[in-house]
Amino acid sequence: MIKVGDTLPAATLMEYVEVEGNGCSIGPNPVDVRAASAGKTIALLAVPGAFTPTCSAQHLPGYIAQVAAFKAAGVDEIWCLAVNDAFVMGAWGREQQAAGKVRMLADGDAVFAKATGLTLDLSGKGLGLRSNRYSMLVKDGVVRQLNNEAPGKFEVSDAGTLLAQAQA
Repeated sequence: MIKVGDTLPAATLMEYVEVEGNGCSIGPNPVDVRAASAGKTIALLAVPGAFTPTCSAQHLPGYIAQVAAFKAAGVDEIWCLAVNDAFVMGAWGREQQAAGKVRMLADGDAVFAKATGLTLDLSGKGLGLRSNRYSMLVKDGVVRQLNNEAPGKFEVSDAGTLLAQAQA
């Protein structure tokens, strides 16, 4: 399992872009994790799934509400990852009004989740292999903080916890 001090794995995530610009076409666009995190401080939250109750009511909204505070703490970008496709992540981002605040990144094949070892098997519930719920602070592609939740919990990966770590 990935730990503090490790480099993010080489993986490509997908991001649905609704407005063409900055070299991005409308629709799903690949995001090379290592290239996109190079030279930046990233607040990353991962959730078991878009539109799921805790993720939609608490986890993602907490980060959206704290964007200015994260920026003031030196965070360049906030990333939200889930094992969903880019279209679902785009729709969830629209519903949560995340545009310009949080990058909604799809790990459709769970490549990133598997590479970090932070997976959650929800096959018995009809959801298959998912990402565990966690947050991490990443600086220049290196994990500086990791807040991994126990299954079914939402206690340490919230925006307030990661923000305090970013401010320290």
